[in-house]
Amino acid sequence: MNTENKIRLGVNVDHVATLRQARGTPYPAPLDAARLCERAGAHGITVHLREDRRHIQDADVFALQKTLAIPLNLEMACAREIIDVALAVRPTEVCLVPERREELTTEGGLDVVGQRDAVFGAVRELGDAGMVVSLFVEPDIRQLDAGAESGAPYVELHTGRYCEATGPARDRELERLIEAAEHAHALGLKVNAGHGIHLDNVAGILRIPHLDTLNIGHSIVARAVLVGMDAAVKEMLCAMRGGGE
Repeated sequence: MNTENKIRLGVNVDHVATLRQARGTPYPAPLDAARLCERAGAHGITVHLREDRRHIQDADVFALQKTLAIPLNLEMACAREIIDVALAVRPTEVCLVPERREELTTEGGLDVVGQRDAVFGAVRELGDAGMVVSLFVEPDIRQLDAGAESGAPYVELHTGRYCEATGPARDRELERLIEAAEHAHALGLKVNAGHGIHLDNVAGILRIPHLDTLNIGHSIVARAVLVGMDAAVKEMLCAMRGGGE
């Protein structure tokens, strides 16, 4: 994973597929977008293969894994159908996330404590197949403890509450993320983060210690509509190099 003394950027290209699926056209292709991200300096590509296939399709995942030189991170529910796809594709990384059909996007962290058997079983099966497994969790000590017990080497902290908060509430959410990252690190877990991150709030996110990778999607794709994917990725990389607030 991260062998450099810097935070990696994983670009989520789900919403390139959202635009494609809106009209049922073959374009824009997530693979084309991912290639542009790769050339612009992204360290990895993330896609979420949802059970309802609302954006990314199975063929996209296979094409990305076959073509990219940088790692593919597959976000996925602990569902047998999706686990079987992951076992067939063998991406470098997988991130287990919660999923509800009616949600617009992932709304919270995985309940590792409440879904212990399903999560632990998926971690074991995917890990045994050679994939690096991450758990997308809230900055909650109980979830982190369960995550470490599951055998997953990584957690991805859900940054959505921080990114949506303002004023003192935002400061409290950042403190929760900092404490969670410290706790995860003490447990031997590596730490990623994602959800809701954009150019105006990434400086605060960079105050979280022990970060390996930021996974950022919607804001980069939205920015790319205006300035192009190359520029959007490079802007975020530049912002990430800037450090603190």
